[in-house]
Amino acid sequence: MTVSALTRPGERDRAIVKFSEIDWLFALALCLIAGVGSLMMFSIAGSSWDPWAGNHLMRFGLCFVAMVVLAMVDLRVWSFLAYPIYGVGLLLLVAVEVAGDTRMGATRWLSIGPFSFQPSEVMKLGIVLALARFYHGMSAESARLSWWLLIPAAMILAPVVLVAHQPDLGTAMLIALTGGAIVMLAGLSWKVIGAMVGLAAAAIPPFVLFVMHDYQRKRVLTFLDPESDPSGSGYHIMQSKIALGSGGFFGKGYGLGSQSQLNFLPEKQTDFIFATLAEEFGFLGCISVLFLYGAVIFMALRIASISHSHFGRLAAAGTTATFGLYVLINGAMVMGLAPVVGVPMPMLSYGGTVMVTVMIGFGLVQAVRVHRYSEVTSGTGALL
Repeated sequence: MTVSALTRPGERDRAIVKFSEIDWLFALALCLIAGVGSLMMFSIAGSSWDPWAGNHLMRFGLCFVAMVVLAMVDLRVWSFLAYPIYGVGLLLLVAVEVAGDTRMGATRWLSIGPFSFQPSEVMKLGIVLALARFYHGMSAESARLSWWLLIPAAMILAPVVLVAHQPDLGTAMLIALTGGAIVMLAGLSWKVIGAMVGLAAAAIPPFVLFVMHDYQRKRVLTFLDPESDPSGSGYHIMQSKIALGSGGFFGKGYGLGSQSQLNFLPEKQTDFIFATLAEEFGFLGCISVLFLYGAVIFMALRIASISHSHFGRLAAAGTTATFGLYVLINGAMVMGLAPVVGVPMPMLSYGGTVMVTVMIGFGLVQAVRVHRYSEVTSGTGALL
């Protein structure tokens, strides 16, 4: 498709043109990550597609199709739906407080008929869209420092408090950090950023001592000294470190990881699948997968940079921030550099809910690329 052809009226609205504008190299990187995850699940299940590898591939296939379909949706539609999606997500979080399902001591799920889901996953996308919509059209001066910034602060704080109360500290942290990243990318004053970082650092000790639940506090103390209880609270991280270290540079070989194959490593198909990868494929395998993650993040940020609308730039960058935080937090957790908070490695770990959220987000990123020339009308920002 030539540049001159794309300038003809209505040419960019044709489905075939939109399809050709999808970043297929980006899509290939996602397929490779999901493929590696399936191979690892096949290995740790004793060379069987059940119970994890087959389901993982099937879910990814369905989510991949959904990503392609969502890429065709115009940015003006995404912008129009931004506040409703955020509002529905917030109402669902309130509904969890009233009528949520309690499992393993946490009330995080809502059941509608035969379906059960976590509303916090809706909010991961909702907070990105709502903040991008709010900042679209806002002047640089207002975004840098003004009383209007109390609105995005409240938009972030409300879901964070509700999710933390479930309790789900890992997801609450993801929502808070994603929201903070968008606010900073929108142009927040560095003085304010410095003050916020200082306040957050000062609030950590009292938060750990007086706000956290006992089991959450125990996780933090275990992170500081996992050897103090190697058979109890420190078991997860100790076994993860053993798996990481035993893989060496090239790994023990596919299907030969003793920690995962003999079930010493807990949650080997979900939270600690990266440790499984390290044991079987070593440092080289880990670096290769991290390179794929880095490529996805780089390409997504490049897509954000070429969007002609501020909404598109912030929406794509915010979605990328969520994805990058997944990788950073899980990697740090597995290596013992952060407390165990139950954040999976996206696309690599087993789990349908996170995969759906991530792939819908990447559908938004692809939509930003496909409709990068779209003129998105200003929302709240037009009033400032």
